[in-house]
Amino acid sequence: MSNPGDGDATPIASLRQLAEHIAVGCKPRSEFGIGTEHEKFGFRLKDLKSPPYEPSDGQPGSIRDMLRGLEAYGATPIQDRGNTIGLKQDDASVSLEPAGQLELSGGIAKTMHETRAEIDAHFEQVRAVSRDLDLGFAPLGFHPLARRDEMPWMPKGRYAIMRRYMPLVGTMGLDMMTRTCTVQVNLDYESERDMVRKLRVSLLLQPLATALFANSPFTEGKENGFLSYRAHVWTDTDNQRSGIPRVMLEEGFGFERYAEWLIDSVPMYFVYRDSKYIDVAGASFRDFMNGRLHNLIGVTPTIGDFADHMTTAFTDVRVKRFLEMRGADAGRADMMVAQSALWVGLLYDQAALAAAESLVRGMTWEDAIALRASVPRQGLATPFRNGTLRDLARDAVTIARDGLRTRDRRDINGNDESIHLTPLFDICAGGPVQAEYWLSRSRSVWGGDIRKIFSEAAI
Repeated sequence: MSNPGDGDATPIASLRQLAEHIAVGCKPRSEFGIGTEHEKFGFRLKDLKSPPYEPSDGQPGSIRDMLRGLEAYGATPIQDRGNTIGLKQDDASVSLEPAGQLELSGGIAKTMHETRAEIDAHFEQVRAVSRDLDLGFAPLGFHPLARRDEMPWMPKGRYAIMRRYMPLVGTMGLDMMTRTCTVQVNLDYESERDMVRKLRVSLLLQPLATALFANSPFTEGKENGFLSYRAHVWTDTDNQRSGIPRVMLEEGFGFERYAEWLIDSVPMYFVYRDSKYIDVAGASFRDFMNGRLHNLIGVTPTIGDFADHMTTAFTDVRVKRFLEMRGADAGRADMMVAQSALWVGLLYDQAALAAAESLVRGMTWEDAIALRASVPRQGLATPFRNGTLRDLARDAVTIARDGLRTRDRRDINGNDESIHLTPLFDICAGGPVQAEYWLSRSRSVWGGDIRKIFSEAAI
């Protein structure tokens, strides 16, 4: 999550100005980077409950203590109304999701090898601090044990607004906020045309990513009938701002059409002024620009307000000054890296991007929506054309491998970045996705005791 108040105070004068704000993200290919973000659930070793923000009921360990411990690694606190709600570590940051899910928003890496090193270093820091607090952290797509009302809430102003508003626009928004964890990669584009090509390919392939990285088969201590329950939650969270918007696949889509969609179709959550959040949830940003919001009379809309508003669109691929791939469950470290490697391989090499476009040629918005609805339960067995998504996965992962090989970025042992796709090739060959592995463990070794997932999934 971005930090409001850090934004551009330039008054908004036109729609084109908003489009130009996004277009600033265009970069030459030589400057393309890789930014990986990933979340994990905290749990108390004693009882597996989620740690609160502050110490309570005499139990050791809290999220606040966790953040304080991580400050020792050269981090600077980020505060909200006097509470530390995140940390800045060079060009990376540690932040909190609504129920205390700990997120690393990684720095800008040049290679997948750097991404893997960053994740390993972060996990080691988290392990070192959490040991002294009797805490553990597990990256899973959906909380396998806790009820919604058992999850804590973090003291972040925007979350209070979302908590009030979510039940008004969907049945599972509060579950999304408190009981899900994801991994995503942020990638660059060089032009408006490049952005549109990459956006459309990645949107149409996002259901495939959901299937490959499915890692949430349990809810409240039982099998839930899904491979990615996290993805199912997103089907009824707030559909005005999530999913696969039809506009993104329409002829003529670009920066200006996207800005127009944001201000006309995505309701606002808040405006940030004088270190406070003003609740305008449900209001139109266009009305804000035109001075028609009664509780914002005299407040001049700024580019910073628009930048904040952009962060409240939760599409499966989000457009900012880069593209965010948002379809995957959190999971093992090697799978987190593989998620980033998949998209880098598909999108950062021109031949691979063209090959990926051929994979989805002829797919319509209706096709994508149907896949998105089926994948949470069926995963790679979801029918696709004359086969299944596992067939599509083989082709997509092979294209990604070729794209990474062409990049030819090698580690100290001489391996190119395609080494990070190894777990995906195992799955393409018939191996289980993470959710299927956990189901097998539950039905055999664990004897149905889902609690054991925490010790085995912990970082």
